[in-house]
Amino acid sequence: MKPKLSKAQLDYMKAKTQFEDKAKVMEKKIELTRKKVPEITQEVMEGLVLETGFHDAFNELTLAENALIQWSHVTIKHEKEYRDNKNHIENMYSKLNEDPQMRAQIIQLAMKIR
Repeated sequence: MKPKLSKAQLDYMKAKTQFEDKAKVMEKKIELTRKKVPEITQEVMEGLVLETGFHDAFNELTLAENALIQWSHVTIKHEKEYRDNKNHIENMYSKLNEDPQMRAQIIQLAMKIR
């Protein structure tokens, strides 16, 4: 039986998949453009980002990550492990906006919450 996931977890998974799909499309567009023009300028790149929907997918992923992090922070407070390691866990959450590795770690941990 599949474990039940929260809405935040499901939304994150959907946004991540959509972002990865758009990234693949973006890579193909860049590859095709490289064959046509000698140099990909910032203006060309910005056009590709908008054309492929990569920017929107990135924004949706960021929103889904933020919702997942917020949900996990509220949910984890009911766990015994949180009470035993409150200072360490709160320190992790306080660093998530300044440390991309910490943010990634919190997201991975949030996806394990059931």
